[in-house]
Amino acid sequence: MVVLATALMHASWNAMVRASGDKLVSLANMTALTALIGLPLVFFVPWPSREVWGLLALTTLLHTGYKVFLVRAYAHGGLGHVYPLARGGAPLLVAGAGFVLLGETMSPASLAGMLLVTLGIISLAFRKNGGTQDEKRATLYALITAGFIASYTTVDGIGARLAETSFAYVAWLFVLDGAAFTALALWRRGPSAAWSPATLLRQGLPGALLQVVAYALVLWAMTKAPLGLVSAVRETSVVFAALISSLILKEKLGPMAAIAALAVAAGVILIEG
Repeated sequence: MVVLATALMHASWNAMVRASGDKLVSLANMTALTALIGLPLVFFVPWPSREVWGLLALTTLLHTGYKVFLVRAYAHGGLGHVYPLARGGAPLLVAGAGFVLLGETMSPASLAGMLLVTLGIISLAFRKNGGTQDEKRATLYALITAGFIASYTTVDGIGARLAETSFAYVAWLFVLDGAAFTALALWRRGPSAAWSPATLLRQGLPGALLQVVAYALVLWAMTKAPLGLVSAVRETSVVFAALISSLILKEKLGPMAAIAALAVAAGVILIEG
């Protein structure tokens, strides 16, 4: 239930980025505020070990790459096209990394459920006909984004387990990740464009709160369950994204999307069973 709630939160802040004008600035405002939220917390959590610092440095690069390509994908494609590809490619990659690096195993039913979730999510991306240049670029950038998602999810899952507490890890992650992406936005857009008070209040603060709460809860869940299973259940955010794209962003939701959503639901039942 916790991971399902974070799925809704994740789909919501992605929809906010997609609906914004300058997507780089919108996402930078969110991450800047996550850094400010995390900054006072680092004074009340244990100091990371050298090993954890190394993982934090690596994941900062991965999170930055993820955001860069997510922004590029949304510049060329809609939420209903980009989000399923970006999120759908990650669960199997994460499960594979969990198996290789952590020796995690899954029952046949859980594996079948994860495969069903992944196939259902990916199929949502192909409910539209056509293959314009923008759609091809959106697909490419979304698939690259999926690789970054799988990578940072694995690194963060390991880091949360090695740290004294998962919340200590996530507090430092928010500060480092927010600082890195904000610096990138300032370099690309300049201070006057990157720091809009209206954007900070309208999109930055709500998006930042959604990101902080959602990812902190996901990292906590990763300390209680295998990485692949947490990632797969989290990817049900695609179902929420499909509803948001249809009801709020007015993107058409066809029969294929409904079938894919049912496949995702069935996969989650297998995973949890």
